[in-house]
Amino acid sequence: MTQQSRQVQTHGIVVGVDGSDQSHAACRWALREAELRGLPVTLVTAYSMPVFAASALEAGYGGPDDELIRTGAAQVLEEMVQRLKKDGPFSVEVRQAVEMGDAAGVLVDYSAQAELLVAGSRGRGGFLGRLLGSTSGALPAHAKCPVVIVPPGDLTPRFQQGVPVAVGVDGSNQGRVAALTAAREASVRGTPLRVVCAMPPVSGAVAWLPATVDEHALVEELRETLDQGVAWLQSEFPELEISAHVVDGVPVDVLVEESRTARLTVVGTRGRGGFTGALLGSTSHGVIAHAKGPVMVVPYAKDQRLASREKFGPVD
Repeated sequence: MTQQSRQVQTHGIVVGVDGSDQSHAACRWALREAELRGLPVTLVTAYSMPVFAASALEAGYGGPDDELIRTGAAQVLEEMVQRLKKDGPFSVEVRQAVEMGDAAGVLVDYSAQAELLVAGSRGRGGFLGRLLGSTSGALPAHAKCPVVIVPPGDLTPRFQQGVPVAVGVDGSNQGRVAALTAAREASVRGTPLRVVCAMPPVSGAVAWLPATVDEHALVEELRETLDQGVAWLQSEFPELEISAHVVDGVPVDVLVEESRTARLTVVGTRGRGGFTGALLGSTSHGVIAHAKGPVMVVPYAKDQRLASREKFGPVD
């Protein structure tokens, strides 16, 4: 077993928990994923000492009992486990971890030895509230493994046979890494893969170009490049059903629309200002908040398979 394999097995799939319905949905999603992959699930919650308590302790005065606060946090996890058991039996190992510290920081630390990091799209203003509030960009930007944000609601219909995994690409290496990850996710689930590239309104996108620019030619060039990328991806996953789609619209809007029907929607953490660039900009919170299904954000990592992309045509 490689060092990477040992690290992945340490925490398996990590879920941020605060006891809310949103974190419950994230836990249920994580359990199903863990069963597909044969991995454990680690439920994590974090707490911090109130500012006034820390000041009091530094001044030598009494303050809230750290052990009492920790016990309360542990109870949140135990109640979640019991809630999951009521949903039905599950076959994977479920671990519990209580940590003191900033919620995003704690999960980023855990991500170094996890295969997936999972959180609900909204919480109670505590654990998940801090994750998706002012630090909304911290988790997907700094996590060492893919991050999945799960919205509330019944996701059962998405697990039916044939519901595709979708991935947004923009011609960047980050987009290609996201596509490779999405292909693996589709393979694990035995579902098709939709590779989607957004085409913003051409009139605005090329307003600075000469009037003689052939808009149709631009679209066809984009389609050709996308098809070449799919051919490369197909060479890496020959048994996978892959389709390519150029979709008119702003990347974020296209992403949200894809999430309505996809089993999982995959994007990268950064790119050329399209799918991947948008997620860590001012619209990141809106994308996560409005997605209708699970969204996976893939961190950039060097992948030796990228070297073979040029064999299938120009990369730009």
